[in-house]
Amino acid sequence: MRNLAEGFESIEFSARYKDWVVIKKMSIRDDTKSEEVALIISSIRQTLDKKAFEVLGIDTTILSDYAGTLTSGVRKSFSNLSEVLKKLDSKETKDTVNKACNGKKELFDMANAYLLRSVTQGLGFDFDINQNMLVKSFPKLKVPMPPGRKAKK
Repeated sequence: MRNLAEGFESIEFSARYKDWVVIKKMSIRDDTKSEEVALIISSIRQTLDKKAFEVLGIDTTILSDYAGTLTSGVRKSFSNLSEVLKKLDSKETKDTVNKACNGKKELFDMANAYLLRSVTQGLGFDFDINQNMLVKSFPKLKVPMPPGRKAKK
């Protein structure tokens, strides 16, 4: 966040790496609500979280799909979360994580971190504030659509 003029601030994030480009901006005025600022910050975090794993060469699709099989049809509760987490300590899970690492053993711990996050998110829990939480808590918030992606009429 930088102060551009009296009473005017902004959050600006841009990145370009190979074929990945992301630009997120928000002008902040005196009447901007804190939940609007939190929404853009959480959007930036969510964008970066997944990309960091992909940049390292971890196949996040394999891990997301596997997390989906573990959490499909399971209701949100801490006891169910506990049961699903127990399933992560299996040979099948280790084999899936190894496959997602594409032969790079040094990525194993990071791939496990991605799988853990995917499983907990698949059950409706999260480690950080996310856009869904904010919109649920503040129904007037609108998640901005990326430019060029407009709904068909």
